[in-house]
Amino acid sequence: MTSASVAPLGPERLWRAVVLTTLCLVPSFWALLAGLVAAGDDSSSAGPNAGLAIAFGLALLPFVFVAAAFLSQHPSAPGAALRAMGLSLAVGIPVSALAGDAVTGLVAGVGAGAVVAIRRDASDLTRPRALAVALAAAYTFVLVRAAGPVALLSAPVFPFTAVALADTVVGRRQRPSPPR
Repeated sequence: MTSASVAPLGPERLWRAVVLTTLCLVPSFWALLAGLVAAGDDSSSAGPNAGLAIAFGLALLPFVFVAAAFLSQHPSAPGAALRAMGLSLAVGIPVSALAGDAVTGLVAGVGAGAVVAIRRDASDLTRPRALAVALAAAYTFVLVRAAGPVALLSAPVFPFTAVALADTVVGRRQRPSPPR
């Protein structure tokens, strides 16, 4: 199935896919963060098992991208989900290392994966999506330092929402203005 034979992805369907995918992302995101915090904690407190939490979060992440690709009706959903997972790791790990925190890296990595997992219409460009994800990661970087743990609650919302906002803005700019 080619993208030419698929009807354009309407705003309602795009936002439905983003909301459902974000709901799928939350357990993965929080499990990864819990595991990373437990791995960095030197005390022997009764926290989660770091290895199990990280493994659980990483195991759920491919399903998040599969959900994003299928819910947005990507013409090659399995391939898009595979590319999204690879791009997520390729972007998320270095950004985490540069930022010095896992939250910013997770937002950047999952956002990079969302760029390729969510179906693009022929008129949508990758550049606005990438810019939106970069802004979401920068916002997360500042939020983690300014608000601290509160950023952990809101951060899973940023990656897919940034991509959908970029698509919405590009779609509105390309739509002809009504006659006056």
